[in-house]
Amino acid sequence: MAAVRAGAQGSKTLVDLFYDVVSPYSWLGFEVLCRYRTIWNIELRLRPSFLGGIMKESGNQPPAMLPKRAMYMSNDLPRMAKFYQVPLHSPKDFFETVIKKGSLPAMRFVSAVDMAQPQFLESVSRELWMRIWSRDEDIVQPESILTAAEQAGMPSEQAKMLLEMSTSPEVKNRLKTTTDEALKYGAFGLPSFVAHVNDRPQLLFGSDRLELLANVLGEKWLGPVPVSSKL
Repeated sequence: MAAVRAGAQGSKTLVDLFYDVVSPYSWLGFEVLCRYRTIWNIELRLRPSFLGGIMKESGNQPPAMLPKRAMYMSNDLPRMAKFYQVPLHSPKDFFETVIKKGSLPAMRFVSAVDMAQPQFLESVSRELWMRIWSRDEDIVQPESILTAAEQAGMPSEQAKMLLEMSTSPEVKNRLKTTTDEALKYGAFGLPSFVAHVNDRPQLLFGSDRLELLANVLGEKWLGPVPVSSKL
């Protein structure tokens, strides 16, 4: 998809959101941009990616693997959840759930949804975040993925078809291609936002860069919950 020139009359600026449901900060950025897509003059494109691949290829490490950052994160997430008004709660066994199990089967399924049933992409992604980051539930077992899809409104037969599709070379390649695209933009973690402004893609990393994203887009920042900010 070609970049949209910002500022042109009637045009929308393309904003790519590269995300992985294993990332709680991706959830925060996802929810805020979903709130703003009808307020800002943007075309929001959701880009399911694999955080593990980005970490490996960029030489980065998960914050939880560094003791000081892990300690900071344990305090930061509750603050951010309250500020962003997202029902985020860390799983009891963080290492087992986030680091050991990861999200590869889930993100392959999300990629299959993006390819075959994109109308469910937002709701399925959100439900997977709700499972791992709100209710401390599994997201990698087939039955867990099917339950998430059905709770997101997808018919059972479609969910089963996409689960089978998610192990195909086509879907695996789609997830890898999207992850590689994020890396080419310079991503080293998620969420990563790419604003296509005046044919110059600009990368911003982290859910705490949304106010800066507004500035890059020439839009007004109304806080993480824009409806409340107007009251």
